[in-house]
Amino acid sequence: MRRFVCALMSSLLMPLPTAGQESFRVELGRDGETIADMRPVYLKFESRPMPAISPAEVARRYQQLFRSSDEPAVRIDALNRLTNIRDRTGQDLGFSPEEEERVYGEVLSSYEAILGQGSFGGRLDELLYQMAKAYALTGQSEQSVDRLKQLVGLYPQSPLVPEARFRIAESDFSAGRFAEAETGYRALINGEHAGALIAKAQYMLGWSQFKQGPSAWERAGLTFLSVLNEFLPDAHSLQNPQTSAVDAIDDTFRALALMAARKEGPDTLAAWLKAEAPRHWAYLLFDRLADFYAVQGDYEASVATNKWFVRSHPNHPKNPAFMAQIAAVWERAGKPDAVRAAKADYIAMYAAPSSYQGLSEPDQARWQSYSRTLADFHYNQGTLAFAKNDKVRAQGAFSAAASYYESLASRAGSAGQLFRLAGDARLQAGQYLRALSDYQRAAYQTDHYPEAADAGWAALVLLRDGLEADRRTTEFRPDLATVSVESDRFEQSFPDDSRLSGLTADLASRWLASGNLESALTYAGRTATNAKASAEERYAAWLVIAKARQSRREYALAERAWKQVLQEMPESNKNDSEGNAKQQLAGAIYRQGEAANARGDLTSAVEHFTRIEAVLPGSEIAIKGRFDAANSLLKAGRWALAIEQLRLFRTRFSDHELAAGISDKLVHAYVASDQPVQAANELLGAASTAAEPWPLQLKAAELFHLAGDQGNRDRLYLSYLKTNPSAEDAEQHLQLQTMRHRLINSGEPTGNLRSAMVASELASPWHSEESLAWSARAALVLGARDAAIFTSIPLSQPLADSLDRKQRALESARMRFLEAEQLGGEAVRSETLFRRAELYRVFAQDLMTSSVPADLNELEAMQYQMLLEEEAFPFEEKAIALHSDNHRRVTDHGYDGWIGKSLGVLAQLNPGRYSRAVRWMTWKDQNASSGGPG
Repeated sequence: MRRFVCALMSSLLMPLPTAGQESFRVELGRDGETIADMRPVYLKFESRPMPAISPAEVARRYQQLFRSSDEPAVRIDALNRLTNIRDRTGQDLGFSPEEEERVYGEVLSSYEAILGQGSFGGRLDELLYQMAKAYALTGQSEQSVDRLKQLVGLYPQSPLVPEARFRIAESDFSAGRFAEAETGYRALINGEHAGALIAKAQYMLGWSQFKQGPSAWERAGLTFLSVLNEFLPDAHSLQNPQTSAVDAIDDTFRALALMAARKEGPDTLAAWLKAEAPRHWAYLLFDRLADFYAVQGDYEASVATNKWFVRSHPNHPKNPAFMAQIAAVWERAGKPDAVRAAKADYIAMYAAPSSYQGLSEPDQARWQSYSRTLADFHYNQGTLAFAKNDKVRAQGAFSAAASYYESLASRAGSAGQLFRLAGDARLQAGQYLRALSDYQRAAYQTDHYPEAADAGWAALVLLRDGLEADRRTTEFRPDLATVSVESDRFEQSFPDDSRLSGLTADLASRWLASGNLESALTYAGRTATNAKASAEERYAAWLVIAKARQSRREYALAERAWKQVLQEMPESNKNDSEGNAKQQLAGAIYRQGEAANARGDLTSAVEHFTRIEAVLPGSEIAIKGRFDAANSLLKAGRWALAIEQLRLFRTRFSDHELAAGISDKLVHAYVASDQPVQAANELLGAASTAAEPWPLQLKAAELFHLAGDQGNRDRLYLSYLKTNPSAEDAEQHLQLQTMRHRLINSGEPTGNLRSAMVASELASPWHSEESLAWSARAALVLGARDAAIFTSIPLSQPLADSLDRKQRALESARMRFLEAEQLGGEAVRSETLFRRAELYRVFAQDLMTSSVPADLNELEAMQYQMLLEEEAFPFEEKAIALHSDNHRRVTDHGYDGWIGKSLGVLAQLNPGRYSRAVRWMTWKDQNASSGGPG
């Protein structure tokens, strides 16, 4: 406590006048009432310059004179001369204090004798002063004061009056007459020639007022402030006060603190100080008040005083000491929680860089000490709370500890250790992102931290754990790339760390799982080439390399890596992993065969496929390798060897699922080698065991067609068509129509085939140019057949019966021709128009030439004949109209044979119009491709 004033003054001493120790106290007698009563007896000594001898020698001579003379006036004058020499030289010359007290006792009678005679050669005021001093030294205080009062009354202008007044007031103060003492001191202060006594007088004035009780404390407070102004006029005097004033200054602060404590505390001090401009020593008053409260045991008031000052003077340079004193007060009070709170306030107040830099070195050291104390405390509290399973409290404590460690780290020499501790605390508080930052700063941003590698490793472990769900938060969600960057940083800073190989092996596995093969290979390669890697780590690294190479289709490299995996594989893993590794190795070899096959390197492909069996004999992939070796031969077009290998594979592995595809491959080889019949027979063989044989049989039929084997082809076609298949799509429809077309062309009975072709085409939503043409031709053929039937039916009696048969035949033929026109369009329209017209013309002709009933007479027969002509006329007109339509097609479609036939018929039916010698020719220009009549 009291470090502001006590530390300042502990080495300085200033003897102050007190009731028990005074320079002198005298009471002058009443012998002489006025100066007129005195009369000088001796020569008057005037003040002259000091002789050219040493003051000590002069003093010695005056001492000798005093001792040798019996004359009172001479002895008194010698004493006066000694006093003057001592005052003028500032040296301690003359009698010692003990001698002086004895000497003055001896000369008192001389003083009184001179005053009684009324004659004195010197100054009477000095005589009175010396007499007062003599009385004081001999313990006669009242007489001393009387002489002083006499001096003041008789000689008010004497330079000795100020000290006389001071001694008088001092006497009143010692006697407890404080009001009279106040009056005396104030008279001295307000008088002239007070000089150096003013400060002492003000000091004693304040005490005189203080001693009068609370009613005078307002005056006392202002007086004491004036005393401090006098003793401490500037900042320099505060650091280096006059040695003689130290105790007075200390007592002044003590008195002010006592009065303020009994009034309104710091508010009282503030009220007293407000009257004048700010004082550089004012903070000492509040410090002394706080100390006073603390000594009295009023700790709350002490703390409140310190806080009041800091709050009222936010920028005061002594605020750190006031804040620290709060902690000291609570510590003295035995309240550890309050101590920690005070230290926390101190830390918070100077946490900002600018505030901290403004602290002195001791204050900075205190800030650091407080920070470390609180950090360690909260860390310990967090540990205890975790032990009690109080997670919330523990996390709060660790978070607080981390904050203190972090703030301290940037300002203390052990930054690395502090950041590491902060990281540990943040980690246990669940603040992973901030923990990461602390670990990184400990590892990479501090110099000469011996455990930097461990801090860097902690950052890595935290990030790696953050990849899992338990250590992920909203703000802390590291990805594998972040972990890898941190790993690279760690490796660059600590390349010899033995934990690196395990780290890179783990990263390699994680990158592989994420699909980033390049990164997986990078970290696996670092592990495999790390001389410090364990066998288990090398095995893990080669496993990643093998898988990554295989995923990148770098099968030659993968093969070498898998071989390394088998070599590095620990014995404990072989039961579970060796078979899979060999399978992967065989797969890598197989893929090399595929790649060679793809690039056309048949020799390499077959070599790769066949050497799989040496790695994994009897395995599925070895069998597939042999199968693919045959496929490679197929791909190379080496049909004979391929056929041989395929048939051999089917013989050796008839039960293998791949054998099911051998037939197709043999068919392909037979077809490619121009052996369609063998291919067809292979298909028929496969069809014999197939659940759905017809697709294979139809393929065989196509191969028979290609081989020109119409017999086997048609046999398959007819068998298939007997199943009454229906087309499911355009391809199937065309396939069925093609079968019918080929059967018709091969001379098979065609009636039903043509009818089925026409009906299928008309009913189908799918058409092709071929199927339409084939169907139109079939319809024409069928129409021609029906037309021939129509022509062959004679109109005989009874006419009704034959006429009905002939009309049905006409309609049947006509419908076929219309179907042909519907299917063939313009390509067959000339023919269908002609044939339809001929049906009507023939019908009209047959109707007119039909026989007349025999039972009719001539007239009736003539009438009957006329009726027949009338019935036949519309048909003949219809025939002419259709032939004419055909004729008109010449303009748009050009001349063809069927149009020519229509013109021939028209010439017979209408010779006047059509029987002319003309020649038809075709012509072409830029806008037409067919010609008309020329």
